[in-house]
Amino acid sequence: MRSLVTLLVLVIALAAGLLVGTKTSDASLTPGLALDLEGGTQLILQPVAEKGVEVTDQNIKQAIDIIRQRVDSSGVAEAEITSQGRDKIVVALPGQPSEATLDLVRESAQMLFRPVLLQGAPQPTTAPSATPPAADAPAPADASDTAWLTSDVLAAYAAYDCTAQKNLTGGAALLGDKDKPVVTCQQDGSSKFVLGPVEVRGTDIASASSGLKVGPTGALTNEWVTNIKFTGKGTGIFRDVTTRLLDLPTPRNQFAIVLDGLVISAPAVRSIIGNGQAEISGSFTRESAATLARELNFGALPLTFEVQSEQQISATLGSEQLQRGLLAGLIGLVLVAIYSLVQYRALGFVTIFSLVVAGALTYLFIAVLSWTQGYRLSLPGVAGIIVAIGITADSFIVYFERIRDELRDGRTLPAAVEEGWRRARRTILASDAVNFLAAVVLYFLAVGGVRGFAFTLGLTTLIDLGVVFLFTHPTLLILARTRFFAEGHRFSGLDPAQLGARSRYVGRGRVAVAGERAERGPQPAVSTGPEAVPAGEGTSLPTGDRRLTIAERRALARQAELDAAAEPSTATVPAAAPAHESVDGGTDRKDA
Repeated sequence: MRSLVTLLVLVIALAAGLLVGTKTSDASLTPGLALDLEGGTQLILQPVAEKGVEVTDQNIKQAIDIIRQRVDSSGVAEAEITSQGRDKIVVALPGQPSEATLDLVRESAQMLFRPVLLQGAPQPTTAPSATPPAADAPAPADASDTAWLTSDVLAAYAAYDCTAQKNLTGGAALLGDKDKPVVTCQQDGSSKFVLGPVEVRGTDIASASSGLKVGPTGALTNEWVTNIKFTGKGTGIFRDVTTRLLDLPTPRNQFAIVLDGLVISAPAVRSIIGNGQAEISGSFTRESAATLARELNFGALPLTFEVQSEQQISATLGSEQLQRGLLAGLIGLVLVAIYSLVQYRALGFVTIFSLVVAGALTYLFIAVLSWTQGYRLSLPGVAGIIVAIGITADSFIVYFERIRDELRDGRTLPAAVEEGWRRARRTILASDAVNFLAAVVLYFLAVGGVRGFAFTLGLTTLIDLGVVFLFTHPTLLILARTRFFAEGHRFSGLDPAQLGARSRYVGRGRVAVAGERAERGPQPAVSTGPEAVPAGEGTSLPTGDRRLTIAERRALARQAELDAAAEPSTATVPAAAPAHESVDGGTDRKDA
């Protein structure tokens, strides 16, 4: 009962939250739709490089990654960002994106090197992490001078929240004044910084690459590093920077590599680099070292974006396809309901109501995610929901069949429900775990609409588990106590006679033949070995007062069938004497 109450509270909370959201914010009772079902805004960007610089496929790919990060962090889901030809980027945003989101797409990414003044945990703090300088402090002598840490800067640093998505979107809003300190975050939101004025620009980098570190003897080690080569101008600037940072305490001996307003790396200076060739080492993997090299190479390219076109686009599939998808789901639901009623009789209604609960939860979760996270439902997402109907019904079938197996073995319905649940639970958990793992892998490896399919498949798999645990099993526990199901009515779907059970043990040494009431009187005595065991007297067993084993119950059932098949004219065998009595006079003892 507690599980049903928990489920009811969850449904009410989701529905109430959504209703309140429609009154107090921009929430809607219907989920947002993706490009294929609603349309949206399409921008075509033309990368523009300085004269004599070639735009490569790698630069385009890096630009797409940056734009995708900006869009995803802004809360817009189901956006399509692709390359067109060799030198264009197409960005399609569903619905009516805000002007701030469009600005994130239009802006160019910039790479800058700034010295680190402060570094700390990403969450806001109640007090500054350092003591502000005195009012009569001299002007900053260089970019690493602590005089930059004014009370206003420290207050901004203390209040800054790097766990908020709005501060991880990148773009011009996070770049700040290049000649003043700035508060910003690590790209993954793990740290926040106060950075000094810009000292090195991305255009001062000639190239970057990744590889294994070369040891003092010239041999390769197992450590992955990223190598940077500066231009002639950049070499002199970076020599001066490393000379100053070398003797400063942590974290002021670090310089931050800032791409698109966010810190992608903040290495500490270990030596003066005067030849223009720097090596960044640390806990790099092959992939992370290569990623940093790609980002540095992108920052080295003086690349800007020119918006060639910006227009509204119509849905690629439209409402008709959505209606057909929903119709397909409805047909599948009806077929599952018909099958359940034919196969499980009244028990099939448990399947139908469970599917209704699962459908309601799916709708509420998608609507809430659309409101809070910007999720948009695409046609592949609808397909994932339709597939989930079969997955959810499969869980119920596994459970019902386990219960039927227990009834065939002679258990009462309450005992069959408990034992069937114990056995079915492992199967359901294993099956849903495989489905969820497949959905997760597909989501992270796929792109475009396939991710929408994977998302709804994973969501509905989790909902399936919740419904089975919080609704289906508790409902069956309640039904098992009702007379209609407990007595095995022929329309209940749990009739032992229809399931092929020849008899069932009802306790205290009694066996009820399939189709008869559990209150049947004592059975004839049955032999279980050297001594006779009256079916209705559990105390007559040689081992004392105990419950019958399954083997003994089956022996009782077989003897009951033999006795029922015997005709009145057939010679009968006298019942055995009680275990404490014997037959004397040279007559052999006989068992019944």
